[in-house]
Amino acid sequence: MSTKVVVVNGPNLGRLGVREPDVYGHQDLEALRRDCRDWGAELGLEVEVRQSNDEGEVISWMHQAVDEQTPVVMNPAAFTHYSYSLADAAAQVTDAGLPLMEVHISNPASREAFRRHSVISPVATGTITGMGFYGYRLALESVAHLLERS
Repeated sequence: MSTKVVVVNGPNLGRLGVREPDVYGHQDLEALRRDCRDWGAELGLEVEVRQSNDEGEVISWMHQAVDEQTPVVMNPAAFTHYSYSLADAAAQVTDAGLPLMEVHISNPASREAFRRHSVISPVATGTITGMGFYGYRLALESVAHLLERS
């Protein structure tokens, strides 16, 4: 039996492979879905990858994760820097004792000043940045490790 994990991607990540490939790489969201499912399977995790440009939908996914006791890997994208409502919803995930790993394909600390502040990091279990798609693998490994420890 595998544990379900939801991988949530925020705004503009549906444009992977097209938007700023020098920053985000040339692979698209479908490649990320395949990678995450494969990596999850290796770890005994059933991974579902979602993406939305809608803040309310992403918040609803956090509520669903809490209600269904599902760990979360989240790349909040632009919501990282200003969405206090998403931070509140993400806090409910960790308050429920579930892992919530924040992932960023690029390293926000090495980019524009406005990208250097995360309202999600303070409520996340951990944060992985600057590792490209491989960061998602590290996040899934972290979730598996945390679940094994609990």
